[in-house]
Amino acid sequence: MTKEFYLKHHTFHIKAIFVALKDIFERNEYADKAIEKVMRANKNWDVRERGFVSDVTYDMVRNWRLLFTSSGLDPDAKLSDKNLWMILGTYLVFDGYTLPESNYFKGLNEKKIISQLEKFHKIRKIRESVPDWLDKLGEKELGKDWDKTIRALNQKPTTVLRANSLKTNPKDLQKTLEEEKITDSSLIIWSPDAVELKFPRNVFRTESFHKGLFEVQDAASQMVSEFLNVQPGMRVVDACAGAGGKTLHLAALMKNKGRIIALDVKEKKLLELKKRAARADVRIVETRGIDSSKVIKRLKDSADRLLLDVPCSGLGVLRRNPDSKWKLNPEEIDRVKLIQREILSNFSDITKVGGKMVYATCSILPSEGEEQVKWFIEQTGDKWNLAGEKRYSPETHHADGFYMALLERIK
Repeated sequence: MTKEFYLKHHTFHIKAIFVALKDIFERNEYADKAIEKVMRANKNWDVRERGFVSDVTYDMVRNWRLLFTSSGLDPDAKLSDKNLWMILGTYLVFDGYTLPESNYFKGLNEKKIISQLEKFHKIRKIRESVPDWLDKLGEKELGKDWDKTIRALNQKPTTVLRANSLKTNPKDLQKTLEEEKITDSSLIIWSPDAVELKFPRNVFRTESFHKGLFEVQDAASQMVSEFLNVQPGMRVVDACAGAGGKTLHLAALMKNKGRIIALDVKEKKLLELKKRAARADVRIVETRGIDSSKVIKRLKDSADRLLLDVPCSGLGVLRRNPDSKWKLNPEEIDRVKLIQREILSNFSDITKVGGKMVYATCSILPSEGEEQVKWFIEQTGDKWNLAGEKRYSPETHHADGFYMALLERIK
């Protein structure tokens, strides 16, 4: 069944998209949570139906400003139900489909919509659907590269898996996936453990996932753990571990030998890490909640390697979280920059002399990456040496945007 089939015969799919959009833009819910809620309410849907509703919802969020403007609404218009239906109708025209017969779309002029789309497609901030402030910030920090960067960030992402090297390897994982009817996978040359799927799948239902053969993790994100250059037997601290995607990768790179201490301020995330570690057969991770500064002080001068995957704007992962560009603001970015500096200053001494630290962000902004590292080295005098840095860009690597710096403690 095609999209056309759903548009003509299944108005309840359109209504479900309407409900999800209302939750995202009126109730300020995260897109993934809003879509998840719709799926829970329609458990009888098959894979194609779920895929259709999810894809259209994300595509509309991704192109929200272009759709809103091209629908003819006043920029300051409130998102009433009537206006939301107009935007939904504009999307259907935008995506090349004849509007289905429905009272919801009465009054929409398809020729006028197409004319508006052509007109506004020439204006970058509307074409790529970003707020004015973000378009200015991107141009200020990235200059001429902003055009291609934001274009790449506004594309649909692929699903990328990280083969768990404790249990399998990328080529063997491909064979296993084929046995589970997933035949569209390919390897990514520059990311050693990555397996990319051409078409979206609910891979969490597969037997190979439940056996711990892989985790879902973007190819660029996987390179953060690779960059830390861990070895079996080392003592490693992941200071902003979250639910542990990079922690588990570090354990695999260390061949389950040594010790990893995973820290986070949110205990709930560390509980999730424990579950994931058990599934992945990772046995060298100890979790610790950061409930006071004493936790950090006790670890001073103790780690061979330290990972600081710090909180950031998340502008490098807009492909996966397109709604965040409507939730972000300049003040929030300034706030996370201060947090990044505090973490660098307060956590870096966990690394022992001769040890190494990686500072990483999933941001495209130099002010969250290169400039923060430069500031840190200036603040610490001759205590740290920049051993190398890398940036993975959405337009060049067709991956999430990541920055990482490898620093060596020399005093």
